[in-house]
Amino acid sequence: MAGTSPTLESLNLKALKGKKVAIISAQWHPEICDNLAVGAELIFKAAEVEYETFTVSGSFELPLAAQLKLDQGFDGAVVLGLVMRGDTVHFDYICQGVTSGVMQVSLAKSKPVGFGVLMCDNLTQAVERSNVGLGIGNKGEEAALAVLALWNLAK
Repeated sequence: MAGTSPTLESLNLKALKGKKVAIISAQWHPEICDNLAVGAELIFKAAEVEYETFTVSGSFELPLAAQLKLDQGFDGAVVLGLVMRGDTVHFDYICQGVTSGVMQVSLAKSKPVGFGVLMCDNLTQAVERSNVGLGIGNKGEEAALAVLALWNLAK
């Protein structure tokens, strides 16, 4: 489903000076996750926001990694990964755990955590959501924009 996310032009980028964000990517499906990370990096570079990129084993580890980075002084985080549907209910449990965990971290820390974890039925869906280039629907870009928009809301 397509929609409209915030754009760099719609945000007060001056209010973002001095912010630092952690981009955290799962290592499974590097052909997808690396593109999601590039998308987030493009947004933060364009907004002139400082960032560091980190990797974790898989999507299930993303909530704790975000919490650790927020505890280390980062002002926000973007979590990126891909959970691919298989033949068992494993997909459902991982998706639920990651989603719930990321929300809990964001609320407990009162800091934005952009959610760029793809939950797809097949690789074609993941590729469509991870193309690189400003404004083409990369979910890493959209997760980064969500962090910037929340910082604007807090100002």
